[in-house]
Amino acid sequence: MLSSIRRLSMSSISSFQSPNSLRKLLIIMDSSSSPIKTSHRLLALAQQLRLYKPPPPSFVDDTDLEEQKLEESAGKVVSQLGFQESVTPVAVVQPERFRPKRAAVLICLFEGDNRELRVILTKRSSKLSTHSGEVALPGGKAEEGDASDSDTATREAKEEIGLDPSLVNVVTCLEPFLSKHLLRVIPVIGILSNKKEFNPIPNVSEVEAVFDVPLEMFLKDENKRSEEREWMGEKYLIHLFDYEMDNKKYLIWGLTAGILIRAASVVYQRPPAFLEQNPKFKLPKVMDKDTIMS
Repeated sequence: MLSSIRRLSMSSISSFQSPNSLRKLLIIMDSSSSPIKTSHRLLALAQQLRLYKPPPPSFVDDTDLEEQKLEESAGKVVSQLGFQESVTPVAVVQPERFRPKRAAVLICLFEGDNRELRVILTKRSSKLSTHSGEVALPGGKAEEGDASDSDTATREAKEEIGLDPSLVNVVTCLEPFLSKHLLRVIPVIGILSNKKEFNPIPNVSEVEAVFDVPLEMFLKDENKRSEEREWMGEKYLIHLFDYEMDNKKYLIWGLTAGILIRAASVVYQRPPAFLEQNPKFKLPKVMDKDTIMS
C-alpha cells in the first residue's frame, strides 16, 4: 500500500508548484503519526484542489465607473453578507479603477475522528467593538510584508489561534469574495495533515473560542435557514447555519457561510442542496467609504 502511495506521489509532483508544497506533501505521506489510509485521502484531495481553476466572471457591463475609494473599517474579515466577485461587474469592467482593500482567510481542512473533512473556525471575542461574538474564518487584511494571499491567511491564523504555518499545506485559492463594505477577500484552502499537532492558542484580545465543523454541512439543507434581502433592487438570500459542539451553540452566516458553501462545493464537486440565489449586482456610479451592501 505504501509503495502505491509513493507511485501516486511521483505522478502528482507536477501539480505542486513550490518546494515547500512538495515537502509538506511528503510529510503527509510519510508521517508515522498519520494512518496510511488517511494520508492517501488527503493526498488525493490536495491533488484535486491543485487543479482547481476559478470560474470566469459571468457579468458583463460597459458602464463607466467613477473613481472609487473603498475602505473596510474593521481589521478582521467578518461581514453580515458577502458574495463571489464574479457576480459583480468589477472583474470585467475597468478593473484598474476598482481597487478595494485586500484580505485573505484560511479554510483549514483536516480529517475528523470519523474521517469526515472538518474546517477550523473561530468565535470572535464578545469584548470587541465590532462583530463581537460572531463566527469567522481565521484571516485579515494583507500587510506590506505578505508575499501572497497564502502568506496573509497563514500569518493571521498564527496570530489569531496559534496555528503554525508549517503544519498547513496550502493547495489552492478560491475566487475572491466581496464583503459588505466591498473588501476583497481571498479564501485560501489549506490541509492540516495531523490535527493532533495543532494546539489552539487563541489570541484572547480577538478570539473567544476555536472550534471545528464538518465541511459537508454547508451543502446540506439541515440546521439551516435563509433570509431574503434586497440591495439596489436585486433580491438575494443569506444562509444561516446552526451548529452545536460541546454544549455550545454557534451561528455561522454572512460572508463566512458564503465562503464555506463555495469551498464545500469545490471540495465535494457538487452544488448545495438549496437555492443560493446570488444577485447580479450592478455597482453604483459613485461609491465611497460609506457605500455598503445591506
